[in-house]
Amino acid sequence: MKQACVIGWPITHSRSPLIHGYWLKKYGIDGRYTKHAVRSEDLQSFLNTLAAQGLVGCNVTVPHKEAAFNAAAIKDASAVAVGAANTIWLEGGQIACANTDTYGFMANLTAGAPLWAKPGRPVAILGAGGAARAIVYGFLEAGVKDIRVFNRSRTRAGKLARYFGSRVTAYAWDEFASASSDASVVVNTTTLGMAGQDELALSLTQLSGDCVVADIVYVPLETAFLKTARARGHPTVGGLGMLLHQAVPGFEKWFGVRPDVTDELYQIIANDIGGA
Repeated sequence: MKQACVIGWPITHSRSPLIHGYWLKKYGIDGRYTKHAVRSEDLQSFLNTLAAQGLVGCNVTVPHKEAAFNAAAIKDASAVAVGAANTIWLEGGQIACANTDTYGFMANLTAGAPLWAKPGRPVAILGAGGAARAIVYGFLEAGVKDIRVFNRSRTRAGKLARYFGSRVTAYAWDEFASASSDASVVVNTTTLGMAGQDELALSLTQLSGDCVVADIVYVPLETAFLKTARARGHPTVGGLGMLLHQAVPGFEKWFGVRPDVTDELYQIIANDIGGA
């Protein structure tokens, strides 16, 4: 029986076991997916003993993503671009890693708004953290020529822009209204709007009517930011789909089947969030 898991500290509220458990049952796979609370000081030892523990790999969540990337001998381009890993597997006895947030976001965006790509128009990214890096990389890989990153710390946005090159430009947070009017997509990659956090208070009146508004927050399922965008008639894409799609590559690596993200799975996780 193949076994994988998710690790983090804390890990209690991870929904990964629900997602992978659904797929294991759906595809009739003799496998198991669990969660393990792993302290930072124990991470290296845990990863070094995956095979001895009977594990074929693991998902990695906070606060271990950067350390897991550093611990891996084989690094996928997605992990290198972000400087962090959320998916680990064994390859020839060595630790291999990827960052599937890029895939998860782009797959979810395409599923929710298939006409998002509009040649000649920029994409606007709110935030400059790890999630922003993953999403910027995804848009670059998709061929977007102009990506504008807005952040409260323009210095941090500038660092991200310099890393990715001339197609990415840094802006201050208060420049959003003046520098996003022609955007084809606006993405919130910050924690603003998440349950327990402040709301994302930005005017959307300058956006063109066909601009897609996306949010990676999935608790709540629809943020106030997305509600405002939907009320204005914008196509919107929520964050839960990204969580589901980012799990696909890991499951395929570990269990040998590429799973589908279904409406049924979405509803199972949505119901769990609703009851949280």
